[in-house]
Amino acid sequence: MRNIAVTLGIALVPLSAVAQKPAPPAPAQVAREVRDYRMANEERIVRELSEFLSIPNIASDTPNIQKNAAHLVGTLEARGIETHLLPIAGRGPVVFGKLISPEAKRTVIFYAHYDGQPVDPAAWTDGKPFEPALRNAAIEAGGKRIPFPAYTVKQGAAYNDDWRIYARSASDDKSPIVALLAALDALRAKKIPLAVNLKVIFEGEEEAGSTNLQRTLELHKNLLGADLLITADGPVHQSGRPLVFFGNRGDIGIGVTVYGPVRALHSGHYGNWAPNPAMELSRLLGAMKDAEGRVLIEGYYDDVTPLGEVEKKALAEMPVNDADLRRELGIAKPEGGGKKLVELLMQPSLNIRGLRSAYIGEQAQNVVPDKAEASLEARLVKGEDPKKKFEQIAAFIAKQGFYVIDHEPTMEERRAHARIAKVVYEGGYRASRTPMDLPVSKAVVEVVKAATGNDAVIMPSTGGSVPMYIFDDLGLVWIGVPIVNYDNHQHSSDENLRLGHFWRGMEIYGAILADLNW
Repeated sequence: MRNIAVTLGIALVPLSAVAQKPAPPAPAQVAREVRDYRMANEERIVRELSEFLSIPNIASDTPNIQKNAAHLVGTLEARGIETHLLPIAGRGPVVFGKLISPEAKRTVIFYAHYDGQPVDPAAWTDGKPFEPALRNAAIEAGGKRIPFPAYTVKQGAAYNDDWRIYARSASDDKSPIVALLAALDALRAKKIPLAVNLKVIFEGEEEAGSTNLQRTLELHKNLLGADLLITADGPVHQSGRPLVFFGNRGDIGIGVTVYGPVRALHSGHYGNWAPNPAMELSRLLGAMKDAEGRVLIEGYYDDVTPLGEVEKKALAEMPVNDADLRRELGIAKPEGGGKKLVELLMQPSLNIRGLRSAYIGEQAQNVVPDKAEASLEARLVKGEDPKKKFEQIAAFIAKQGFYVIDHEPTMEERRAHARIAKVVYEGGYRASRTPMDLPVSKAVVEVVKAATGNDAVIMPSTGGSVPMYIFDDLGLVWIGVPIVNYDNHQHSSDENLRLGHFWRGMEIYGAILADLNW
């Protein structure tokens, strides 16, 4: 038998060198290999995403959520990933998967969610949030709907980076799941071994508050051994550049209802006499913040854990694109007293996410309404307790002269109290933040920067909320590596995914799987 080294033209080297494991391709090379694979398989990848997006996924729609979970099981098992459904009574299960790499010394969990926000089909341009539509640009830029093209090798890459897929969960959060699996396919096709063992946790009720996630994971804690958890949730930086983040804000929801007469009254016969709850609620909400947007509720900022020096340095190095955002969003003067957006995201916030009282537009009626309702949310930062934050807000409402209750007022309460507010705590969770100077934190930043040509933005904490505190409680270090475009209409109509970000996300995830080491 001929000498294999001679046959392959390989120079002979000492046995000790032969026995050494070859170094993995550098992140930039892995990114190129994933890109080559993607360009030869775009139609299949987009078809897989489109099929996934076609399954309705509102968290409260349990039958369809179950279909989503079954679909995920099929896609994971088709790739040889050991898969388990962690059941939740009356809800969609947590989909858990595990893929062991024989020589890996570290284990990384990828977290994403497969449920989506509720939809109002009438508010969508195409009217069909679960029938994915492809456009050649963003709708705001005049993007036209085009058919999903068939790919042939002779045509080259059929999908332009600026094309967008419109569907609920196109960006939040189904596309990162498909990007991760496609990256895994690419590494296998290119014979690039995994540097880490891979586990996945795909949740089906994140948009409903993740109320069962912690209990479910604690019941199956034996499955969760890992050195790092990466969350794929959220968008990239508003500059369009890739993002690595180390914290997220917590969140609570609050319902406030202010009452007037027991029934709506004719505004001509009773106006100027019957108290108007819409006016009362407007005054109450207006008293909560000053002209610069600072919350005036007593103690609102007292429990904030200050940023450390490493985090302050990262903030200072972030892109300054506030002026671009003001132009894009049509904002003449932002809140915050001159502070940058990234600075304000490090503070707790108070937002009115909806108001309702009687009718407007063509349905407007000449009445004094019987009640006015507001839906509030407070975003929390590290150090703040959700229930304490609610109590601060409820105490402020009482201090404004309202009789605060948690139920519909009785007739006796109506007659006894001039101003009544029903204030209901709708649940929430605390913020979380991972130290940026951990070895694993530095390793993730290094890989992502190398895979993106040093283009990544590094952020101490994002403004959004994901229940990462659960993984804190489970003893898991977590870091955020989102991939979708920032202008994705997340949580609203016409949610979309820019394909260029999707492709780049595949490359980033491929580099993490192939090169992450610390």
